[in-house]
Amino acid sequence: MASEDESGSPLLLIVDAANVVGSVPDGWWRDRRGAAERLRDRLAADGLPGHAGPLEIVLVVEGAARGVESVPGVRVEPAPGSGDDHIVARVAGAGERPVLVVTADRELRRRVRELGAEVAGPRTVRPA
Repeated sequence: MASEDESGSPLLLIVDAANVVGSVPDGWWRDRRGAAERLRDRLAADGLPGHAGPLEIVLVVEGAARGVESVPGVRVEPAPGSGDDHIVARVAGAGERPVLVVTADRELRRRVRELGAEVAGPRTVRPA
């Protein structure tokens, strides 16, 4: 898994909130915003399990979760339209920086891999 590039840029971890929250049928649909906030708080507390290096975490939210605010350690970015398109744009704008996108969405995985990002499934940041 990527950690940092030669210039010392920290790994950019981009988390597809809707996909990760939706990966476990725990009633998240009753409170989408609350589920996204719990994911944000878990990311702020735990970071990326198994990753010891510098890390920048971006949680991309959409729909009912757009009101979730950033906290220290996790920047929340509301997608103005499609969350997938926002994630692809963030990866495209990362330049040579190492990027890991957390999602199970096959099409999104394909799109970001084409741009040089690594991908991982929801269990990377959320236990089943």
